[in-house]
Amino acid sequence: HSHQQALVQIMAEHASLFGLRVKVLSRDMEEFPGGWHYHRKNKEFMKKVVTGEINPYLFHMSWTKNKDNKVKFFQQMGLWYVKDVCIAQTKSTILEGIDGGGVGVALDENGNENPPLVQPCCLAEPNIVCHYRDKPSKIPCSDKDPIDKGKPSFW
Repeated sequence: HSHQQALVQIMAEHASLFGLRVKVLSRDMEEFPGGWHYHRKNKEFMKKVVTGEINPYLFHMSWTKNKDNKVKFFQQMGLWYVKDVCIAQTKSTILEGIDGGGVGVALDENGNENPPLVQPCCLAEPNIVCHYRDKPSKIPCSDKDPIDKGKPSFW
């Protein structure tokens, strides 16, 4: 289920009411690749991404069936910087404390109990996990099953 239609409607409404001007980026810009690049473009492009030869500003995992696969694909590419304890959790669950299954409440610099999730959830280095041998990956995942039957290993 996509939010694309809702976003397009809001953008059209804001264009009409407020004069919003929208520019669509080219699908071929190296700085902003997406799921089309991950799933469809030649694998040499994705090898350049995972080796660091191409450094996108933002990678949008469109053209992907569900959120679980998006996370797996980002993990496999070395583009996932979220601690496992924070995946699929609400902010309150994360911050409610160790006894409640969270990571503990920390106070912000003003002593407020509404801190950002950077400290408890963000990693300095990516969490690289292999899931599928046939999808782009930072490291070879040749011992994993393919997600798309009949596809060869990415490496």
